[in-house]
Amino acid sequence: MVANLPPRRYKSCRPPVRHQGRRFGGPVAEPVALNLIKLCVGCDSTSDLEHWIAKRLKERTKRGLSREHMHRTRMVPKRAEELRNGGSLYWVIRGEVMCRQRLIDIRPFIDKGGVSRCHLVLEPKLILVEPRPWRPFQGWRYLAIEDSPRDLDRVAPGARSMPEGMRRELRELGLL
Repeated sequence: MVANLPPRRYKSCRPPVRHQGRRFGGPVAEPVALNLIKLCVGCDSTSDLEHWIAKRLKERTKRGLSREHMHRTRMVPKRAEELRNGGSLYWVIRGEVMCRQRLIDIRPFIDKGGVSRCHLVLEPKLILVEPRPWRPFQGWRYLAIEDSPRDLDRVAPGARSMPEGMRRELRELGLL
């Protein structure tokens, strides 16, 4: 009877790694990619977010700074190496995960008040993803690769060229 039980699945507190077996002479284990998810406060659509990114890049150029798109957070991710290994920041807009930006780097710093903070350096290009409802939360959360929404171009080719309102309506009707 024990053999017929389904296998137990435990969530580990440790970051997942590909075990090659350093003990057995194999290559050193590499961290598996990991994503972040965050609410996009103040934006009602992906086009709003694109305009905000363009405005920030323009301001940085005017001030003579590098053309990097950075998002400041209060907490520094403890699993930064996994995030740097091909991770993305997924944005929740109006209660749905709508798009992502590739993470380029994570740069901790201390602000003028002596508080430890972090810059998430992001690729300025937004990648639309399959919309998925998401409840509100504070700050950011880790999002495993297997739990991440798929890119919209892979799920529904051509949907990117539709207006966002139309995509929402089609999704609510179960057609997208």
